[in-house]
Amino acid sequence: MNLQSRLDYKNQDVDLSMYKGKALLVVNVASKCGLTDSNYTQLTDLYNKYKDQGLGILAFPCNQFLSQEPGTSQDAQEFACTRYKAEYPIFQKVHVNGPKTEPVYKFLKTNKSGFLGNRIKWNFTKFLVDKDGHVLARYGPSTTPLAIEADIKKTLGVDM
Repeated sequence: MNLQSRLDYKNQDVDLSMYKGKALLVVNVASKCGLTDSNYTQLTDLYNKYKDQGLGILAFPCNQFLSQEPGTSQDAQEFACTRYKAEYPIFQKVHVNGPKTEPVYKFLKTNKSGFLGNRIKWNFTKFLVDKDGHVLARYGPSTTPLAIEADIKKTLGVDM
């Protein structure tokens, strides 16, 4: 994966190389989406279950889909961490489509296109990245995090 510096919710640089050697689930999130509750709940469950085996979750708030992440980046972080006890990083709000697309998403979409080609369809599109930075899979918004648990376990080398 393109391990450059990204901005966190406080507008501070985060060196993504710190995630080298981890399997990653990268997700564009939103606080006011019909998929919010199930996704945040299950993302937190998966993170708590597999973080010690090397799973990282990178959440990127995005307001491109019906303005369902209307607040600030800090609002998004407080929402996820307070309501869903998220311990994984919540980054700065990003664009996942269009000319201002976040470089991480350019990389992800180039390596795994979906139903709409390279475009992200909706909130909670998920990308599974292996420990070597290869994009293994892309999952649409309706695929819940728990539905991909077997793929995560396989990527981590955890016994099924």
